[in-house]
Amino acid sequence: MKENQVISSSENSRVGKEFQLKIKKWFEENKGHRFNLEHPILIGHPAKPHKFDIADIEESIVVECKCYSWTGSGNIPSAKLGALNEAIFYFSFLPAKAEKFLVMAYAAHPKKSETLAEYYYRTHKHLLSDVKILEYNMHTNFMRTINQK
Repeated sequence: MKENQVISSSENSRVGKEFQLKIKKWFEENKGHRFNLEHPILIGHPAKPHKFDIADIEESIVVECKCYSWTGSGNIPSAKLGALNEAIFYFSFLPAKAEKFLVMAYAAHPKKSETLAEYYYRTHKHLLSDVKILEYNMHTNFMRTINQK
C-alpha cells in the first residue's frame, strides 16, 4: 500500500489483517511479551467479553489497530473516526493499570499538513484519557508516538 493510497473495500480485510499482524510482531519485539490476536476481555457491568485486536496474556497491554486513510480527495473519513472513538470507549472499561494503545496506520495526503493520526489526536485528545496513540508505517516498519502519556 502506498503512503497516501486509498484502500478499496475488497482489500480492507486483507490489509487490516496484515496491519494487525505487523503490529503484533512489533509489540512482541519491543515489549518483550507474547501477544494474542482477537483477545477477549470482560468489560462492563454485567461483564461481557469484548475482543480487542491484540493483548498480552496478563491483559496488561491492550492494543487496537486501525488501518485507515484520508479519503481519496483528502476529506476526513468521518465514519472511521467514529470507529476510533468506539475503540477509545471500549478502552475506558479496562483497569487503569492496563497500558492502552491505539495504533493507526501512517496516512498522509498531499492536501494535508498532518497525518490522520495527528489529526485524530489534535481533534479528539479530550477523549483519550490514558490511551497512547501510535502511528505505524508499514513500509518502513517505523512506529512513532503521537501523544506522550
